[in-house]
Amino acid sequence: MAGMGLFPSSRDNRPRALANQSLLRAPSTFPTSISMQYAFDLPNFGPYADPRVLADLAHQAEDCGWDGFFIWDHIQVSWPDAVGDPTVQLTAIAMATKRIKFGPMVTPLPRRHPWKLAREAMTLDNLSGGRLILGIGLGGDWFKEMSTFGYPADDIARAEILDEGLAVLSGLLSGEPFSFAGKHYTVTLTQFSPKPIQSRIPIWIAGTWPRPRPFRRAARYDGVVPTSSDIEKSLSADDIRAIAAFIKRNRIAEGPLDIMRAGITAGKSKSEAADIVAPFIEAGATWWNEAPIPWKTTLEEVRACILAGPPRR
Repeated sequence: MAGMGLFPSSRDNRPRALANQSLLRAPSTFPTSISMQYAFDLPNFGPYADPRVLADLAHQAEDCGWDGFFIWDHIQVSWPDAVGDPTVQLTAIAMATKRIKFGPMVTPLPRRHPWKLAREAMTLDNLSGGRLILGIGLGGDWFKEMSTFGYPADDIARAEILDEGLAVLSGLLSGEPFSFAGKHYTVTLTQFSPKPIQSRIPIWIAGTWPRPRPFRRAARYDGVVPTSSDIEKSLSADDIRAIAAFIKRNRIAEGPLDIMRAGITAGKSKSEAADIVAPFIEAGATWWNEAPIPWKTTLEEVRACILAGPPRR
């Protein structure tokens, strides 16, 4: 696994605080896509709360040539609606597919125990034959998911927890002996097994552009999931170009990383949809994430978009 020399082991005599700092700085060298790949992105609530619905859609997406199938990670919404557990849903997706990449996009790590997420991720990667991608972010209190259950709603406090949580998550995912001592998390010497199928489960970091801190964080990992401050407003090709340049300036390792751009091409012809995507390929995006707004799109419309196939030329 790339960078595993940075993780402390039972034979590591350095002070644990120094080892922890190395974890927080650990670079990624996971290879990225050579050309644009295409994914579908759906919530884990409403008609998609049923794992069987998502598994069926993922199976159809795979058959129709999509490269990825990602889902949201919410524990509740702020209106009466069904909500499904994302780990159970991802398990159903893994078992219904053979080729397609999949994962949460994104999991708010400060609301999760990093050791539990690591165990889930390793199991899912083994179950799927090495197809998991982990989208990780700060999360927010839009649906009162933090404040309802006593998690800090303050972004600065959660950012501290996120950075430590990522260090713990990365160390446990390595399958090597690992320990950690921080402000928010303490892990005595342990080792998780079995190791993932992938030498490194890709971790993509979410961030709201143009806030710099999450993109500096993303530069240490395997991909970036940029969003705008308005869920219904998309980032422009110039935004993606600026993000790619920022990542390049702040990247510790020489290797590139994946850049996702979410958008909507539903209702367009194949050539029109490809024309929408083309400027983002030129700007440096490596994944197009077809992301219909759930409160504006029906399940039937989503299925039709999946069956139409990705907006590739």
